[in-house]
Amino acid sequence: MAVYALTGFSLVSLLSFGYLSWDWMKPSLVADVAVDPMEKSLPSTFSRPPHIIFILTDDQGYHDVGYHGSDIQTPTLDRLAAEGVKLENYYIQPICTPSRSQLITGRYQIHTGLQHSIIRPRQPNCLPLDQVTLPQKLQEAGYSTHMVGKWHLGFYKKECLPTRRGFDTFLGSLTGNVDYYTYDNCDGPGVCGYDLHEGEDVAWDQSGKYSTFLYAQRVSKILASHNPKEPIFIYVAFQAVHTPLQSPKEYIYRYRAMGNVARRKYAAMVTCMDEAVKNITWALKKYGYYDNSVIVFSTDNGGQTFSGGSNWPLRGRKGTYWEGGVRGIGFVHSPLIKHKRRTSWALVHITDWYPTLVSLARGNLSNVPGLDGYNVWPAISEGKESPRTEILHNIDPLYNHAKYGSLEDGFGIWNTAVQASIRVGEWKLLTGDPGYSDWIPPQTLTNFPGSWWNLERLTDGLRKSVWLFNITADPYERYDLSDQRPDVVRTLLMRLVHYNRTAIPVRYPAENPRAHPDFNGGAWGPWASEDDVEEWEGIGEPLKSRNKKNKCKICKLRSFFRKLNTRLMSNRI
Repeated sequence: MAVYALTGFSLVSLLSFGYLSWDWMKPSLVADVAVDPMEKSLPSTFSRPPHIIFILTDDQGYHDVGYHGSDIQTPTLDRLAAEGVKLENYYIQPICTPSRSQLITGRYQIHTGLQHSIIRPRQPNCLPLDQVTLPQKLQEAGYSTHMVGKWHLGFYKKECLPTRRGFDTFLGSLTGNVDYYTYDNCDGPGVCGYDLHEGEDVAWDQSGKYSTFLYAQRVSKILASHNPKEPIFIYVAFQAVHTPLQSPKEYIYRYRAMGNVARRKYAAMVTCMDEAVKNITWALKKYGYYDNSVIVFSTDNGGQTFSGGSNWPLRGRKGTYWEGGVRGIGFVHSPLIKHKRRTSWALVHITDWYPTLVSLARGNLSNVPGLDGYNVWPAISEGKESPRTEILHNIDPLYNHAKYGSLEDGFGIWNTAVQASIRVGEWKLLTGDPGYSDWIPPQTLTNFPGSWWNLERLTDGLRKSVWLFNITADPYERYDLSDQRPDVVRTLLMRLVHYNRTAIPVRYPAENPRAHPDFNGGAWGPWASEDDVEEWEGIGEPLKSRNKKNKCKICKLRSFFRKLNTRLMSNRI
C-alpha cells in the first residue's frame, strides 16, 4: 500500500480548512432548485434550430470556479451553471490540441493521428484534412459559423486554417501561447512572431488590446450584425487562462490579499474571463438570440498548478491522465433544457459535443461514420442515462516508456510501459507513465511553489506501471486496486488492445525551419507550398525515426535559411 506524506500541513489541518470535507456525491456547493413545472410544457423538439455558443477556456483548473468551492470569483459562471445543468462527470483531454481536435471531429486522438503531444508552431502538421469538422456539418445544416480565439490545430498550409475548416469568419491566434496584449509568441530563443489573425490575414491593427476583452467584443459584434432568425454557431476559445499570467490591473487589485503572486494573477484572469462571458450572455439577450440559444461551457484540460491553477481535490495536473488532468468544468445553459437547475452525473466526454450539437441543429450524421462521440442531449436536457459507458483517455506510443513496464506485467496482451488510460463503467486504468501524480491544494501560501509546504506527495509505489481505481467510489485516486482486482485490470487491458487495433499512425513530423516568422513577414502563418507538403509531412513516422532519416536534409535546410536570414538582416541594417 502506498504511504502518503504531507509536508508542513497535516491531513487533519486540511480537513479543518474544508478541502477534503466536500462531499463528492453532492450535486454541487450551490443549492439546486426544484424543476419549474412550466418546463414540462416545452416541446420535445425545437420549433427551429437553436443558436449555439460554445465557450472553451484554456488551462482553467477543476477547482477554479465558484461552484466548486473556489476562492476565485466567478459569479457569471456560477449563475449560468446553477440555472442550467452542471456536468460533474465530464471529461476532456490533458493538453490543448487533443481536446480541440476531439471537439472539432468527434473522434479520439488515435483516430486522427494526433495522439502524441500538441501541434507545435514549426511542425508541418494540422488537423487531418479528410476529417469533416463540426462547423462544416453545421454549415451544411444552414448555420452561420464563426470562431473567436485560440485555434491550435495547425496552420502550416492555408488548407489548415479555421476559414478552410468550416468557419465563415475567424479572429484569433493560430499557435498555442501568445502575449495577451502584443500577441507575440516565441517558440524557442529567437524564434518569435506575431500571432493574431483576422480571417486569413495578419491583424496587426489589433495589437495592444487585451485578448479576453477583444474576443468578447468580437462576439458581440457578430451577434449585432447577424439576423437572429437565422441559426448561428460561435466557437469562443478564450486564450484565458493560459500563461503568460497577464491581466488588467483592476482585476489583480481585487485579489491583493492573496499571498501567492501567481495565484493572484491567475485569479484575476479567471474573473476577467467570467465578466467576458457575462458580456456575451448580455449580447445574446440584447440582440434577440437568448430564448433560442444553447450555451455550452467547457475547459480544455486540467489547470497548471505551478502557474496558479488548482485541480483540488483531484490528483494530478495539466498534461497528466490523473483526474486532475482530464476531468473538466462543464455545464450547459439554455432556456430549451427541459429539466434545468440540476446537476448531471451522466458520463460525458468532449467528443460527445460533435454529434450532440449536429443533432440539435438537425444536421445529417449519416455521412460521418465512425464517430467516437454520442448524442448526450437527452441525458443533459431530460436527465436520461448517458449512452456513453466508457472513455478512451488516450494511447500514446511515442511518450517516454515507463522504466518498469513490460508485456509480462500486462498479462502478455499489453506492454504496460506504454502510456495509456481508459475508463470503463466505474473503473479507470492507467499504464506507463501517467504524469505528475501529486495532490496540490490551492496555492495560498506566499512562497509556493518555492516550497512544498502544502503539497501532498506519493512517497512509494513509484516502480509501478499499472494503476486501477474505482473512480466512482474513489474520485481522488487514492486507493490503487490493481493488485486486488487483476481480473478488472485484464478486462480493461483487453479494451486497450481493442482500441489500439483501430488506431492510425501518429502524425508528429519534425519541425521545419521554413516556419520561422522571419521568413513570413514577422508573423506566424502558413508557410508550406503544395510541393513541400508530401516531403515534409512525414505522416505515420515518429519524430525520432524521421530525424535519423532526414538529418542531413534538415541540416542543409537550416544552414541555407541561416545564411538567408543573415543576408536579410544585413539588408535591413
